[in-house]
Amino acid sequence: DVVSRVDPPGTKRNLPMSKIEKVLFTGKTHTAASARDGAARGGHGRIDIKTSASGSGTSQEQTFDAVLAHPTAEQLFAGAWSACYHSAIGVAAQEKKLKLPDGLAVEIEIDLGQTGDAYFIEARFNVILPGMSQADAEALAHRGHEICPYSKATHGNIDVAVRVTV
Repeated sequence: DVVSRVDPPGTKRNLPMSKIEKVLFTGKTHTAASARDGAARGGHGRIDIKTSASGSGTSQEQTFDAVLAHPTAEQLFAGAWSACYHSAIGVAAQEKKLKLPDGLAVEIEIDLGQTGDAYFIEARFNVILPGMSQADAEALAHRGHEICPYSKATHGNIDVAVRVTV
């Protein structure tokens, strides 16, 4: 396992980021997919969404088979980001002509926290690529953040830690 920050050394941030002093809530998701279907599952038993990949098969629509009442904003954000990032890793693998392992999964934890009177979010990724070399897995994880619109939107605005597990 290797833990790194998304920002490469020397990256300029839009605004200085504050560290969270007190975590108020953590929204968690685990996203795994196959060529036929995908699933995003949240912690706390509040969200269990089955999705279809954009552009897969003959349909462009998303399918939400089972949504339990009242998922938190952190769970929804983590679920949307992990599904998008999961797909971005697939694009990165195609670019690099690498075969993704069957056990590919993305786990994201989004913390809502407070420092003084201010509220912030931060993210922790666990990218699981069983059977791949550490170097290839890290390259895919990094390239996935360059491709994923959610990663690009949050880049430099929130703290993001990435652990790559092979």
